[in-house]
Amino acid sequence: MKFSKLDLLTLLISLFLFSSCKDSSSIGLGVDSASAVSGTLIDTATVISRTLKDEATQTFYGASSAGNPVRYPLGMMKDATFGTTTASLAMSVNLPSSAAYSFGTTAVSIDSAVLVLAYATDSTVYRQREFYGDSTSIYNITVSQLSDNLSTQGSWLSTKTYTSGDLLGSYSGSIKPNTKGKITTIVTGGADSLIAAVPQIRIKLNNELIRSKIVALDSINLTSNAKFNLVFKGLKVTATTNGNGGIAFFDFANGNSNLEIYYKHPNATTATNIDTVSTKFPISTVTNPVAATVTHDYTNTPVATQINTPGEYQVTYLQAMNGIRNKISFPYLKNLVASLGSKIVINKAELVIDTSDPADSIPFKIPPRLALYRLDIAGQRINVADNNPYSQSNTSGDPRPYTSGVAFDGYYRYVKRGYLQNSYSFILTNYIQDLIDGKVIDYGTYIAPISTTAVASTLASYAYPTQTSAGRVVIGSFTNTNNRKIRLNIYYVKTNTK
Repeated sequence: MKFSKLDLLTLLISLFLFSSCKDSSSIGLGVDSASAVSGTLIDTATVISRTLKDEATQTFYGASSAGNPVRYPLGMMKDATFGTTTASLAMSVNLPSSAAYSFGTTAVSIDSAVLVLAYATDSTVYRQREFYGDSTSIYNITVSQLSDNLSTQGSWLSTKTYTSGDLLGSYSGSIKPNTKGKITTIVTGGADSLIAAVPQIRIKLNNELIRSKIVALDSINLTSNAKFNLVFKGLKVTATTNGNGGIAFFDFANGNSNLEIYYKHPNATTATNIDTVSTKFPISTVTNPVAATVTHDYTNTPVATQINTPGEYQVTYLQAMNGIRNKISFPYLKNLVASLGSKIVINKAELVIDTSDPADSIPFKIPPRLALYRLDIAGQRINVADNNPYSQSNTSGDPRPYTSGVAFDGYYRYVKRGYLQNSYSFILTNYIQDLIDGKVIDYGTYIAPISTTAVASTLASYAYPTQTSAGRVVIGSFTNTNNRKIRLNIYYVKTNTK
């Protein structure tokens, strides 16, 4: 990263002004007076927020890509405010060890075939990553065979639908993402045993269909994943419910999701003896695609009203999984210098976003984190300067957040911290400074719910937001009469130059 003399001079002046300002106005996020920010406060800067449908993003970027979702959604939920959301999955199935496999030369009798979908499990603190919604609902899950080869698709957008044919199996029951179980493992030549298994859904498949579609294939079709996928094109999994519903998240990166086949096979040494053999056909983004399809139906909801009739409302709406985002703008920042009669150095700029109703809307809880990003001139989503710190691995990043050490944040405060409670906040000091100085043009600034595990470096290279979390929230607009609103707090000092 190269710096001009002017850039370095500006930075030094900024640091000097920051340290020498003695104005009595100050704010702090629950910090002591030594850490409080000083400067003159502007808390009346207009912030316009508009409810918009989000755009589709990719759900698979390539085998082993860092951009692939760390968890994939499946489910249905029905929400009076946000309508109906459905998430289905399409997945390639791979050969065991991604190498040639043989069921032998004699006829094979299948004991059972099971689709194993492993929940994406996390720490106790973040249990909501694995499931969002009503855990008491009963879900009807179906598995069918894809009509087209998923592995050869050129795009896996979140809005793309995948046709399927034969119904291979189904499951009806509740979702238990935190419940470990035990399964029977086959021990050749010995007694079967029970082993502990990661939390998972096990969906029984039709034995005869699996025999005809996989086991009975010509041996040439079982020599490579590519040849296998030509004839067994993959699986489609859908879920419905009559209740409130919810979204579960599944892991396809750590080798825990498979199509398992248990079959009888002549003993290798004594042909008259019959062994039961099990084999796993992996479903893994390390090797081949897994894709999510997410649909949102806002018919007859308050969200639909704002989408169809844009304007000023008391509240706006946010929804994860490429549902609803807000476009925010600061229309009068460009006039700030003129109105103050001097250029300014911003010590701190903080965007505060209050929830309209601080209480969780059970069973659809407030998402723990929001993303904030902007568009570049080409309309691509990129990090704002405050979320793009310079580092050895990010040499095009901005040095200012690196040197300040101030967190960008975006997390929800359930418990009061300083003056914030039931609110989100973002530190936008450098972004707002650049907008005021005319160094960047606001081609669009957006907020939307996002996973707590998403990191800035990955998002900058792939997409904002991803389908790895569910959540919805109603936030106050700038004109909210209940004083639960979105607002921009700017602390500044004048440079006495124009």
